[in-house]
Amino acid sequence: MWNVCERDDGLLLTGADNFSLADTLDCGQAFRWSESDGVWSGVAKGHYLRLSHTDDGVMMYGVTRDEFESVWRQYFDLERDYGAIIDTVSGDPKLCEIAEFSAGIRILRQDCWEAICSFIISANNNIPRIKGIISRLCEMFGEPLCDGQFTFPTAERLHLLTVEDLAPLRSGFRAKYIVDAAQKFHAGVIDEQFLRTAPIDQARAMLMQINGVGPKVADCVLLFGCGRIESFPVDVWIRRAMAMLFDGQLPQCALPYAGIVQQYIFHYARMTGLKV
Repeated sequence: MWNVCERDDGLLLTGADNFSLADTLDCGQAFRWSESDGVWSGVAKGHYLRLSHTDDGVMMYGVTRDEFESVWRQYFDLERDYGAIIDTVSGDPKLCEIAEFSAGIRILRQDCWEAICSFIISANNNIPRIKGIISRLCEMFGEPLCDGQFTFPTAERLHLLTVEDLAPLRSGFRAKYIVDAAQKFHAGVIDEQFLRTAPIDQARAMLMQINGVGPKVADCVLLFGCGRIESFPVDVWIRRAMAMLFDGQLPQCALPYAGIVQQYIFHYARMTGLKV
């Protein structure tokens, strides 16, 4: 269990393993975090946060207990027992090795609309460019926070915009998909509660009503924006890794935690130089 200790400069989290800031914040599931001198900073759910590892745990600077309970406990998925999940999936010898190697990754519980917009931007793109487009989007249409940071703009703010309005983002063909997504989310065509609770195939089909959203982007939204850890996003890299490591078939013990295991596999393949 996590212990939350109040300090003069914020909150210290102690008492649990399976939380690497670098592995969690720099693995391609979120695009608004950066690191400088061991301190990570970013914006999520309208809040700016700085945090780092210390000898005692994870330090969250300037955070009150109320903010932690209302925002960050859920965002970092701190209620989930990742150690128990690793024990469960370790019934498969290869997956045991992968899970132990990647054990510091947690699935971020992101805002649903932000995940939709971010993963539309991520399609056929690289991470530096994704971050640049999202940064410009927030600066142009978000609300200002401290330290030159901005909130992620709401669908309500974006749904009245045109493709021409988004030209300064330099997002290319994705601009029309962003506008379409904002319009459908604002109108309720894309219903967040349905995405969180409906059978996974129906939730995926709803998201694919957005122009430019295919199965991979839809599954990323379900996993990272809706908490659907059974969702397993597949792109060319994961498909190749799965073929090399598991003959294309996820072990049965991993199916309830497929999305978490997907991140483990991706991290393992990337960091070990697996030729995928």
